[in-house]
Amino acid sequence: MNIKEAVEKLNLKILVEGDFEREITDCYIGDLLSWVMGRAPSDSIWLTVMGNINSIAVASLADVSCIVLVENAALDEDAKAKAAAHDITILQSEENAYHLSTKIYELLK
Repeated sequence: MNIKEAVEKLNLKILVEGDFEREITDCYIGDLLSWVMGRAPSDSIWLTVMGNINSIAVASLADVSCIVLVENAALDEDAKAKAAAHDITILQSEENAYHLSTKIYELLK
């Protein structure tokens, strides 16, 4: 599945549009940035509530496909600008991480 398909199938709101053709091969849930940086699989869709500039750096270092801010978590303006500059897709969902991840699991299997 690519990001474009995920947006459509999961009804995600686009906050920053990066490379929508990038593949998603896994899902990772986490809010502790140092933990995510060392453990999130490359090409994963990362579910978090952390919408700050540090999340953008972690997404880049971990090489995740995109970030989804769950439970309508906010994206601050500095993070939005940094994500756009680095072509990192940021999406938003009203669902919590558990419910969204179960849907992602079904799409990826």
